[in-house]
Amino acid sequence: MNMDAMPLARQVDFVFKQLEEELVNSPSGTVMIHIRNNAIGKFGLRQNPIESKNGSFEKRERGMTPTQVQAFRKMAIDALQFRRNWTHGEIMYDFAVRPSSGTWSASICYESNYNTSNWSYRYQPKAPSMRENYRDNMES
Repeated sequence: MNMDAMPLARQVDFVFKQLEEELVNSPSGTVMIHIRNNAIGKFGLRQNPIESKNGSFEKRERGMTPTQVQAFRKMAIDALQFRRNWTHGEIMYDFAVRPSSGTWSASICYESNYNTSNWSYRYQPKAPSMRENYRDNMES
């Protein structure tokens, strides 16, 4: 699939479809999406640590329901409207499922990245200083 040819919203939709099975099995964590030139370069799910007590694991909580995953995907796409004027960076969606109430919550963090090696100021000749201009005018 050519991700460069798709709008970012469709790319985010694709990511959440790929992660659906993992989200159903994760009670909490972070969906990470790395963006370069408005195209997703990599994505993944960081699950919160699995805890053990006295060397044994607690009963594992279930993650989101398929309906909740769809709502999470829609929220992630709708939240793209808050991303402004950057093409390189990361989007992180933190989520948690509350098994006692059957609800879930999520928060979004945008991080823009800039690469100074691409800036054109490095290739422009240095402008003469005011002192050099004054000295040159006095000599003429």
